[in-house]
Amino acid sequence: MIPRYTRPEMASIWEPQTRFKIWFEIEAHAADALAELGVIPKEAAKTIWAKGKDATFDVARIDEIERETRHDVIAFLTHLAEIVGPEARFVHQGMTSSDVLDTCLNVQLKRAADLLIADLDRVLAALKTRAFEHKMTPTIGRSHGIHAEPVTFGLKLAYAHAEFARARARLVAARDEISTCAISGAVGTFAQIDPRVEEHVAKAMGLRPEPVSTQVIPRDRHAMYFATLGVIAASVERLAVEVRHLQRTEVLEAEEFFSEGQKGSSAMPHKRNPVLSENLSGLSRMVRAYVTPALENVVLWHERDISHSSAERMMAPDATVTLDFALVRLAGLIEKLLVYPQNMQKNLDRLGGLVHSQRVLIALTQKGASREDAYKFVQRNAMPVWRGEGDFQTLLKNDPDVKKYMTDAEIEEKFDLGYHLKHVDTIFQRVFGEA
Repeated sequence: MIPRYTRPEMASIWEPQTRFKIWFEIEAHAADALAELGVIPKEAAKTIWAKGKDATFDVARIDEIERETRHDVIAFLTHLAEIVGPEARFVHQGMTSSDVLDTCLNVQLKRAADLLIADLDRVLAALKTRAFEHKMTPTIGRSHGIHAEPVTFGLKLAYAHAEFARARARLVAARDEISTCAISGAVGTFAQIDPRVEEHVAKAMGLRPEPVSTQVIPRDRHAMYFATLGVIAASVERLAVEVRHLQRTEVLEAEEFFSEGQKGSSAMPHKRNPVLSENLSGLSRMVRAYVTPALENVVLWHERDISHSSAERMMAPDATVTLDFALVRLAGLIEKLLVYPQNMQKNLDRLGGLVHSQRVLIALTQKGASREDAYKFVQRNAMPVWRGEGDFQTLLKNDPDVKKYMTDAEIEEKFDLGYHLKHVDTIFQRVFGEA
């Protein structure tokens, strides 16, 4: 995490003080359950809560202890004993380090998912607003980067809305997938701790018991979580790249908001660059980069090893913090995006009507021409227009083979822009569920 791409609310989830507070809560809830089962004195559990619940843990002190013990959980427990006193001997009874570490990580990932879902909601709201604003704003659709047939700018945004709605649903599922708790002891057999302790801690921490933990919570859950973040990041970049293309000088159908006093280049005062979209491309690549180590973390030796640990200490905060920043930046970009319908129309008209070639092709076949001949007739008139040599409709009207099948009026009718937009309402209803 670096401050430039970090928002405070998400960063706070990963701060050491937050982590140690979650560790304490896990231990204290476990103590409550052990006390109810008669394993430890009830007064001891009360003392643990009383002395620890409002404590500010000394991160420097824990680090100092860890330098000697070379074990982070033992260092924390040693510091906790300094706060709680003699009753600290009842803390962590029957538990192993992974009970604390894995349960804490899942709490943090669940909280991170909550923030990311809220971010997605803002993106979705922005896309919906702008989609309806430009529902019938005609623009050229492109395939392979080349003019194809007319669409609307609203449809472009509706496509993105549908994509991010799927992203939200996946993230909700990933949050559920990761919301498990393991308090099962060494190698996960509950030999030293009653399963009812796990059930109590899980409920108290907003989780559910892991059905089978092998001392660690299975990492396929985490792999799915980070894969979901990676797919969301890919969607972020897809939309960012669309904006970057639309902002190119030769296109200029839309561009990022350029604030008063903003500078685009240290050398060229005229520049207005798509810096936010380019930034989103870079950030998205970083989030996706963590998918591979998450998948590789699934493969642990026997009941456990810690080869996953070092990777997760970096990837969990970095991926969630980076995606959080990227989603909020994307929402702001869409909310303030400058749209130029006049340039869209100019680009639509740029190829002299070639965007209507398929309508003419179909009409010729319906009038009796073979598809092969119809394609040949249309293409031979399209290619000169492509080279800037004439008007498509005029050339068609002067082609004797075309005129065998179609009158001038019938040719003109095939150049109606509105024909391409007749099902926009249907698509919007499918995406937004509104008439």
